[in-house]
Amino acid sequence: MKRLAPVDISGGGKLALNVMHFARALRAAGLPVGPGKTLEAVQAAALVGLAPRHDFYWALHAVFVERAAQRLVFDQAFRLFWRNPAELRRMMAATVPGAEQKDGQEKISRRVADALSPDDADTPREDEEIEVELDTRLTYSALELLQEMDFDSMSRDEIDEAKRAIAEMRLPIMDIPTRRFAADQRGARIDMRATLRAGLRTSGAMMPLKYRRRVTRHPPLVVLCDISGSMSRYSRMFLHFVHAITNDRDRVHSFIFGTRLTNITRHLQYRDVDVALDRVAQAALDWSGGTRIGASLHDFNRLWSRRVLGQGAVVLLITDGLDRGDVDGLEREIERLHKSCRRLIWLNPLLRFEGFRPEARGVRVILPHVDDFRSVHSLNSLSDIGAALSRSEAAGWPLSEVA
Repeated sequence: MKRLAPVDISGGGKLALNVMHFARALRAAGLPVGPGKTLEAVQAAALVGLAPRHDFYWALHAVFVERAAQRLVFDQAFRLFWRNPAELRRMMAATVPGAEQKDGQEKISRRVADALSPDDADTPREDEEIEVELDTRLTYSALELLQEMDFDSMSRDEIDEAKRAIAEMRLPIMDIPTRRFAADQRGARIDMRATLRAGLRTSGAMMPLKYRRRVTRHPPLVVLCDISGSMSRYSRMFLHFVHAITNDRDRVHSFIFGTRLTNITRHLQYRDVDVALDRVAQAALDWSGGTRIGASLHDFNRLWSRRVLGQGAVVLLITDGLDRGDVDGLEREIERLHKSCRRLIWLNPLLRFEGFRPEARGVRVILPHVDDFRSVHSLNSLSDIGAALSRSEAAGWPLSEVA
């Protein structure tokens, strides 16, 4: 990468200082911004200046944004940081819990809100006397509140806590019988081959009976995760869950799709979750883009189904069902996928809304071909997935409401 030529920023104005404060806000919001990028941003801002505004925007964008998933955070932080301070305070007030949001008002990310909030807002003054009163009658655990919280409304600290809780989760998939048998003296079946072999040692004078039992094993787990723009926050958290599963058991196959299908099974096998998700981000060129569910399922059925759907595989389909492609092709591919696996479980974050109805065409096409329909928007919903997979029949969303 060609370095910018040194620029004299010692002149008047506070542009360099404001750019450094903006870089700190981006770092607080979760973007990987270090001293090197901050200096490059100051030099880029000094070269292009503040006018026209879009040149200044794209100059900082070129320095700070490395992935598609960082665009939304940068865009919101830029528009809030470099606008009228009064407008900034009004939009920040809308993020306070309990505040009502007016129609048409933009909903900003909690990460951006926490990053741009003043650090001394909650710091008491030295000359004020602090009186602490504790009332434990209506208190509850912070972890209990975090369990029910929607991933999309979490702050940066809450997301970090949720990631640590996800790393400790395990998926108790039920064991299913296979066609293989193993020697077991308490088994229900007589192993005639082993019995005859044992009788040859005594020349047939005595033939001790040998028994065997059927071997049970958990089925393969196949994950198909949507990484389009509407699913980016939920798919990112679910990939943390899939990483924990992949490093806890064998035969887990993971795929992501937006406008194309990408196999990320090998990337999630790294023990370090940060390294694993960095590899996934490098492999996913369509992160936070459009959605082509039908085309992605077609590629999976054509290239991967015979490799990973054997031995009664269970498939987790994580998507909101909002397909921009051919719905007729989607119906054909989802039907083939359902017939090729043992169980097809659909995880949809839109199900968290009480008034959810399958109005979209993609949702109505997919829903008749799934065995279970569940929400995936919080830590409790991830725990419910394990409970659903640990029994043969799961009671999810009433599929009869499709008609």
